[in-house]
Amino acid sequence: MKKLIYTLLIIIALTNNSFSAGSSDDNDSTPKVSNYAKAKNLIKAAKKYEKKGKTEKAQKRYAKAQKLLLKSNDEKPLQADTLNYLGFTTRKLGDYEGGEKFYLQGLQIEPNHNGINEYLGELYVATNRMDMAKERLEVLKTCNCEKYDELKEIIEGTKKSKY
Repeated sequence: MKKLIYTLLIIIALTNNSFSAGSSDDNDSTPKVSNYAKAKNLIKAAKKYEKKGKTEKAQKRYAKAQKLLLKSNDEKPLQADTLNYLGFTTRKLGDYEGGEKFYLQGLQIEPNHNGINEYLGELYVATNRMDMAKERLEVLKTCNCEKYDELKEIIEGTKKSKY
């Protein structure tokens, strides 16, 4: 009889442990997605909407992304990639002057940032400052990347900016 009681106690003890292991409702182990990563996903979605001609939906995504990027910039200030996307979303929302300021801040940190130089060049083309766009192209000349070719074609007028 003692063996039966001990066996039952052991089974009960083991069963309780097996249910409690890993069943915590704490989300401490779940990795938190950064505001920057969320913003990048929103920008990607906005670009897709833009290609489909769904401008209003794209604008909403750009606005949400911009808010997240501003938070990200507060959390980790002066990150060139963050400033690049801040410039991009700000420009996409129609504030060319504000977008330019973010791009220029990013270039102070990383003067050869390919994304910033391309997007800033596109902004200069859009605002009819071709000499400044050509300066950005000159920076991209040695990047051996698609961004150089794209900006060159936009400056030459053989291609329209996607963004």
